Amino acid sequence: MSPVLLALIVIAILLVVIIAGQPDVFAVTRSAQFSAPPEKIFPHVNDLHLWNEWSPWAKLDPNAKIAFDGPASGTGTSMKWEGNHKIGVGKMTITESRPNCVIRLRLDFEKPMQATNTAEFDFIPEGNGTVVRWSMAGKNSPMGRIMGLFMNCEKMIGCQYDKGLANLKAVVERTS
Repeated sequence: MSPVLLALIVIAILLVVIIAGQPDVFAVTRSAQFSAPPEKIFPHVNDLHLWNEWSPWAKLDPNAKIAFDGPASGTGTSMKWEGNHKIGVGKMTITESRPNCVIRLRLDFEKPMQATNTAEFDFIPEGNGTVVRWSMAGKNSPMGRIMGLFMNCEKMIGCQYDKGLANLKAVVERTS
């Protein structure tokens, strides 16, 4: 066996081991302090029609095609999007909505990669304000594990969450 072929086999085995060693699941969480009570913040998240006011992804593709289904807000409301390569194609559905407390969403991504994740917003009263915690969790697909070798997905998504929370805070505090 040639030394080059042997080296390629060793590299391939190392890559398989490294990829297999990547976590099966991922989680991203960010939070921000708002100087407003939960009841002033909650409607801006519970009504998907209002997300374009603060969502960081809305600003990445202002020409995205958006369609809504289900009730006006709360459990069962869904939003489909189809946009450029920065936001892709997918659908999110509110699966649980407890007023001024928590909103859970199912995120179904179709492009650029297929995945189903969960997201959650927690509204935690603190003093005269509220801490809003935004999190997402899901399974790492084999492609996600490979991408994790080259990209810090937690940092990339977390950065967008930080922007979204800052935008949401500006909207809420401007309208309060």
